[in-house]
Amino acid sequence: MRKYLIVTITVLSILFSCKNEDKTTVDTTNKAIDYASLVYPHLDTENSRWFFFSSACRPFGMVNLSPDNEIDGAWGSGYRYKTDTIKGFSHIHGWQISGVSVMPVTLSDENTKTVFKDFYSKFSHDDETVTPGYHSLELQRYGIRTELTSTTRVGFHKYTFPEKTKNAVLFNLNTILGPSDNAQGELRQISDTEFAGSVVATPTHRRPQEFKVFFSVSLDAPVTELQKDEATGNYLMHFSNLEKPLLMKVAISYTSEENANLNLKTELPHWDFEAVVQDSKDHWNSLLSRIKVEGNTEKQQRRFYTDLWHALQGRRNINDVNGAYPDNTGGKFKIGQLPLDTSGKPKFNHYNSDALWGAQWTLNTLWGLAYPDIYEEFAMSFLQYYKDGGLVPRGPSGGNYTYVMTGSPATPFFVSAIQKGILKENLEDIYDALKKNHLEGGIMEKAGYEHKTNIGGGLDFYMEKGFVPHPNPKGKFGGHQDGAGLTLEYAYQDWVLAQLALKLNKTEDYEYFIKRSKSYATLLNDEGWMQAKNVDGKVQADYSPYTYEEGFIESNGAQSTWFVPHDYDGLAELMGGKDKAVEKLNTQFKQAEQLNFTSGTSHASELHPEYRKIPINYGNQPSIQTAFIFNKLDRPDLTHYWSRQVASKVFGGLAPSTGYNGDEDQGLMGSLAVLIKIGLFQVNGGTEENPEYQIGSPIFDKVTIQLHPEYYSGKTLEIQSVNNSSSNVFIKEASFNNEDLLKFNVSHKTLTNGGVLKLEMTGTK
Repeated sequence: MRKYLIVTITVLSILFSCKNEDKTTVDTTNKAIDYASLVYPHLDTENSRWFFFSSACRPFGMVNLSPDNEIDGAWGSGYRYKTDTIKGFSHIHGWQISGVSVMPVTLSDENTKTVFKDFYSKFSHDDETVTPGYHSLELQRYGIRTELTSTTRVGFHKYTFPEKTKNAVLFNLNTILGPSDNAQGELRQISDTEFAGSVVATPTHRRPQEFKVFFSVSLDAPVTELQKDEATGNYLMHFSNLEKPLLMKVAISYTSEENANLNLKTELPHWDFEAVVQDSKDHWNSLLSRIKVEGNTEKQQRRFYTDLWHALQGRRNINDVNGAYPDNTGGKFKIGQLPLDTSGKPKFNHYNSDALWGAQWTLNTLWGLAYPDIYEEFAMSFLQYYKDGGLVPRGPSGGNYTYVMTGSPATPFFVSAIQKGILKENLEDIYDALKKNHLEGGIMEKAGYEHKTNIGGGLDFYMEKGFVPHPNPKGKFGGHQDGAGLTLEYAYQDWVLAQLALKLNKTEDYEYFIKRSKSYATLLNDEGWMQAKNVDGKVQADYSPYTYEEGFIESNGAQSTWFVPHDYDGLAELMGGKDKAVEKLNTQFKQAEQLNFTSGTSHASELHPEYRKIPINYGNQPSIQTAFIFNKLDRPDLTHYWSRQVASKVFGGLAPSTGYNGDEDQGLMGSLAVLIKIGLFQVNGGTEENPEYQIGSPIFDKVTIQLHPEYYSGKTLEIQSVNNSSSNVFIKEASFNNEDLLKFNVSHKTLTNGGVLKLEMTGTK
């Protein structure tokens, strides 16, 4: 009889070696579960990006307080597990945003004059504790024990200095910090325990306008001297006779010093550090506990909650507690104001967000099922950008458009929310906002990071010829001007918009966008591969579908051949029937398995170019739906088999060196891992009427999803996998509430009415 886990893991268990994590789990019945303690924050931290790792952070927090040991660039920076030197503790690790780096130090005759330039310190993972909402480590150079936690908008520091030392805190306000330089840093003393300041995050390639960060500081011990270094422009707070650990609060705002101070006083009026740590843990547990898994090993449970942790962070809150937010959508900065409820609180929060590119296979489904409240907030935030700047964004930063990635990925994001009943009001207005992006003057016209022109997206060619040529004969204007990839993306998103047009009885629009959605067929060559065409409609000779970015966006032709989420029946017919399509895709999976289904990190693929030729890549978004296509082609057994292999080989590890084996864009791949492991997936992003879930092969014996009572009529959804094991990956029979399912799919309405999805597992097809 399979046993289950008694979860008595403490915060320190996060640091335990992975070698003991394959033990069989034991019973959790009637025991309080600390889900946050199951999270392994160090997962894949050898491959971190600036926004990847955020330890002392609340879900989607404005403050993302964490130690930094690499600070040069957006990629390969922030917290990197193998780098042994701390360069500061900064408060913002967002999409193209950084700011307010501090460092506690001890002073001596030797470093008093050099500390502004020479202050880095070694540290050891042996003296480090990390769990969601808390990070502690020792700065070996100074013998200082540092502890970090936070509220949504306030970083809370606790520094235990050695006895009989001269103590100080450096505000390193003028430095390169992740994606941009921090410059024009200022710190102003208000009293001996209160300070205010600001710093400018200089423009980046993706965020072309500078972005000002305001902050408010409060300490529980008086500062005896505030010293400014003219050479660096940085500041040092001096203390004397500290007889207990120093506590420091740093609140931030993107609108004003006054609002930074308001954020501080509203969210953290007290000095109880341990209470904030506990409150942060409770906050994380309130979200992580919405999905309860039982069975499998402790290692796989820990990996699951680490994946879920990733799905609930990365995208950052940018508004103050009073609803003020930075609006940079126009030519000049202005302070916007969110609508308030009757109690004076914002009706929703406003967000900084990397692109929704690929969210149709990740956030749409996970948030739509377990976090509809979060889903609605993000949708309302994106509509606020439309109200301010006239476009629904792809991925906003600093209160402005970045035009990151391509197409209009917000269209499936919104339509899925509407079809699931999460968004119910102002549907005509939402439709008009989305439609604008699909026509001249909309966001589809713009290639990645195309800030000043609207030619790179090739929408004019798409509308005239039915495809975007590659290369664009008008020239190079932005990033990702890969014509075949753009064509496939536009066709899918046009189909999605057509579904909303149909719902709203816009027959003419429906027929127009449905016709455009068939444009994918113009790219399929005689060998059954998608292939780019030039402006004259001609294809390249000696074409290989395995050549990376040969007209495709962050993928190759083999991977992107299957980017037709809206019409696999039509694609299969063009390939010669479902049997031939299945054979083709199955062969690709067999080949990809030899490379563990991923192209690896960018560094790995540069060292080993063969990885970029992989025919299916679960390390980036363009082909992450492929295991579930088999179900649409009447071969659910292959969906069960390959989804289980992907779960094991791509998303099964638990170490700093492994995790997502590619590009984890602010929770997209973490969300994907969660969905594969619970065995529910939406191939078209959940955008049709009463969206359908494809049933995969869950890796756990039981999954219980708490359904949100404000959105869904059911209380819980249970997924029971009977006789589940690493070898019993196939589903012999499936039923919902004791009624047999004829196919391995089930509707959104059925699931959210609550009940039990029962799967009888077997080792044979």
